[in-house]
Amino acid sequence: MNEAQFSIFDTFRKELKAFCSDFNSRFGDELAPLQKAAALKGGVPEYPIETPVVYNTALDELSDRSLITKIVIGDNPGKNEQLACNQKYLVGQAGKLAAGFFEKNPEFNTDFRKNVIILNKTPVHSAKTGHLKEILKNASPQLKEAVNASAVWMAQKTARLHQELCRASHNTSQAPELWLVGYAELKGRGLFLNYRDALKKEYFSEDGSARTEWNRVFVFQHFSMNRFTIDLGEFMKNQNIQNIKDGAEQLGTIHKLEIFK
Repeated sequence: MNEAQFSIFDTFRKELKAFCSDFNSRFGDELAPLQKAAALKGGVPEYPIETPVVYNTALDELSDRSLITKIVIGDNPGKNEQLACNQKYLVGQAGKLAAGFFEKNPEFNTDFRKNVIILNKTPVHSAKTGHLKEILKNASPQLKEAVNASAVWMAQKTARLHQELCRASHNTSQAPELWLVGYAELKGRGLFLNYRDALKKEYFSEDGSARTEWNRVFVFQHFSMNRFTIDLGEFMKNQNIQNIKDGAEQLGTIHKLEIFK
């Protein structure tokens, strides 16, 4: 990151850390038993709830020397992510699959742990993303409002971070792409429709025209259960695309048009 980009990023991570800390202070005691109950009801063996609202401490490892090629957005922190010894996003099986994908495809010039700002649609933990529905069903009105508002806050802050990093870049190689992975909850009656709508709003002017940075936003299947790689592989095979970067750009654009109608 150049000096301007690092200043933008540093401001963002400080705001995110403060947001998560405040959320934990206000609602952590109410959230933890709801998270445990939702996991047990969903058939997940009991595990310790150590961080109800998770800030990604991996952001603190990025510096002004870090080359950021992508902002990757998952769903929300799972069992491994919320452990006190981790408190990092996408460190479970999905994260390992993501890291492996970029390692196997050097064309992307991306080390998942060094060149990516990893974020989520909400910092609120649940063993599985779908368990958020059970948590919200049993939450107090104040907590329910706060969880929903957290997705809108994340969408707004993430979109602004992406656009500001792009605008502060000295050349195309310094302008990161935004990869929104896990679109199942972004359509139909999904959990993150408010995130989807808030994100899109940040990329469009009042006259309805898209900002330049919208061209660097892509939507994909989640890395979990290898869905991302399977979806991309099938698309490239069906379209007879040989270059994986071209395939990802085309597929990510198609999914973006499907989600952001």
